[in-house]
Amino acid sequence: MEEEKQSGFLGTYFDRDMVLRVSRLADIISWIVLVVYLLTWLVSVAQFIVQLATGMFFDKGQTWLNWFNMFSPYLQQPLPGLFYFVGLQAVSHGLLIFLDIEDNLRRAARK
Repeated sequence: MEEEKQSGFLGTYFDRDMVLRVSRLADIISWIVLVVYLLTWLVSVAQFIVQLATGMFFDKGQTWLNWFNMFSPYLQQPLPGLFYFVGLQAVSHGLLIFLDIEDNLRRAARK
């Protein structure tokens, strides 16, 4: 009699391949989001520098606070993309960690 290999353990409520696909998709989307946010930030900063160099933001009696207030939104612009990137990376790696925990618990239960 031949023994048939069971393709999956029937005691789990998830499809391991689907979890791996979701993890990989979250990883890919996180990099896409980061690149898009960084590219839009670079375009905005370049546009600001061109406008500053051509004298579009010139005002008599400006102090260093006025200069900082003009540039400060550009420092904050890439932050949401960075938070999305970190969050999606955490989801991706968290799913892989949960798969490892489940696999280790299953191996320990067999022994």
